[in-house]
Order: sequence, then structure tokens, then C-alpha cells
Amino acid sequence: MIRKSLVAAFTAALTVTPALAQDYPAKEIQGIIQWGAGGSTDTVMRTVTPHAEDVLDGKVVMKNMTGGVGAIATKFVYAQRPDGYTLLMGAENPLLYKVMGLGDIDYSEFVPINILARGIPILVANNDAPFDTFDEMVAYVQANPNKVKFGSTGPGGVPSVVTALLASKNDLPVTSVPYDGDGPALTALQSGAVDVMPAVLGASIESIKGGRMKALVLVDNEPAAALPEVPALGQTHPEYAEYLPWGPFFGVFVKKGTPDDVVAKLVAAYAEGARSDDFVKLMGDRGYVIDSISGEDAEQFLAKWQSLTTWLIADAGLAKRSPEEFGIPRP
Repeated sequence: MIRKSLVAAFTAALTVTPALAQDYPAKEIQGIIQWGAGGSTDTVMRTVTPHAEDVLDGKVVMKNMTGGVGAIATKFVYAQRPDGYTLLMGAENPLLYKVMGLGDIDYSEFVPINILARGIPILVANNDAPFDTFDEMVAYVQANPNKVKFGSTGPGGVPSVVTALLASKNDLPVTSVPYDGDGPALTALQSGAVDVMPAVLGASIESIKGGRMKALVLVDNEPAAALPEVPALGQTHPEYAEYLPWGPFFGVFVKKGTPDDVVAKLVAAYAEGARSDDFVKLMGDRGYVIDSISGEDAEQFLAKWQSLTTWLIADAGLAKRSPEEFGIPRP
């Protein structure tokens, strides 16, 4: 009797699941944002999601869950049922957790609903720095070892990765000065506490246009429409082109095991959201590149990003464990 009951329950579950997926969403969806209110990830998700809600004909209740460089939010979503009712809204950080010793869960445990947009790194300098171009900076750094101070947000942050990328092709004996985020580091740059800051275009563009700091080079393969006069590193120095384009990104994810038709509905909804006028304007104003990719394209993007970035920071001596331990191939 017990066995028959279990079989009946299992059969019922199989017949109910497609119906639930067909009716999705039948209740509110949780959107767990890895970072705090008012930050870039928060702003991106709260701009794109209302348009996704219109397509879904449902409600996504967004909640900021900070801590552990995004690891708290990532673990929370991973612990939920894979039913499409809990979304992880995050950035690139989980792809570094394993080599940085921050956790064993990364985006390989999730399905990318949409890799929405990518930030473009830029090298900016204090206005009084004795160099105005990338080549002049390299020459000055090499002539004055460890004298030039580079702002940083700690190992694994965008500034540390960009510095490692630049140092992979040129000897760059600089002194890294850590700050708690891009904002404080860019403020320190303007005051002269540091000389150079590898930043994201979106975080520095207003200060550049306002004359409060100078741009040395865009760390990309082509100039940006927002600052067309700033040269692109991949063009002026082709040896770096193999690494580019590279940059921090924003994405929406669900736990693996989520029904395919639920995934399809979410993919369609966020693709439409990424085409909305206010999202396109937000990304353009902040100097971000809209990718809006999902499926195999997104999987390939994540794999390439993780391979390049983890090996860059490992070779720079910033990683706690080798990417090789986790089967991450060298690019």
C-alpha cells in the first residue's frame, strides 16, 4: 500500500509540473540582488525588470541581499527550489569565488537568463600625474619602480584584474592602494592620494568630462561613443587584443533544474526588457555595452570570462587557489 501511494504521488507530481510551468508565474517571483541599494547592479535590475514583468504578466519583488562579495545572495538562491520563483540578479563576482577561496558555488550551478550588459574598463589618472598617455605611463612607471600608486578595490576586483591584464604584457612595478569600492578610490585619485585608477567607464565618465581626472586609455578593442577621443588599448597595442573585450557584467540567473518552458518565458521577458528605451538610455549614459545574450552564447561568454580572469589573477599572484584545481582551462 505504501509503495502504491508513493508511485501515485510521483505520477501526480509528473502530471502537475507541466501545468504549473504552463501557468507560470502563478505567484510573486523573488529577485535577489547581490549588491546594495543604489549601486550599479541594483540600478540595472530595477530598470530592466519592470519591462520583464509586463511580458511575464507577473510581479518580481526585488530584494537586496549583500555580503561576501555577492556570495550570500548566490548561496541563498542556490538553496531554493529550481522552479523559477527565485532569480539571482548579479554581477561577475561568483566566477572568481573558487580561486579566491570565497565559496564552491559559481554560475555553473545556474542557467543564465540574460547577460544584460558589460562595463568598459578605462585607465584614468590624476590631472597632475606626469604622463598623459598609456605609453608615457608605462615609461614613467618603469623608470620609477613602485613610485606610482594604483587605486584598487582588493584582489579580484575590477582594478586588480585590469592591472594584472596590463602587467601581463608590460613590466608595471606599481604600488596598489586598496579602497572600499570604486567611489572612494576615484575620490582619492582626484585628491592625489593615488596617481592612477583602473575604473569602469560608467563610474568615471562624468569626472572625466568635468575635467576632474584625465583618461589615459580605454581597455577595449574600439573607442567608446561616450568618449570617442580616448584611444582603445586593443587598437594602439594589438598585443592586448586577445584579452578584449573584457569587463564587469550584469546578469539574471536561475538555478539549474528549472523547467525549460519557465526558463524560456524568463529569457523572452528579459530580452524584451533589455530592448526598452529607458534601459538602452541608462546603459548608453553610463557607458555600458548592451549584450542581452542567453543560452549557448551566454554559456560561452561566462566560460571565456572565467578562464581569462581567473588565470590573469592567478598569474599575478592574487588567487588563493589555482584555476587548474577546478578544471578551468587556461585561455
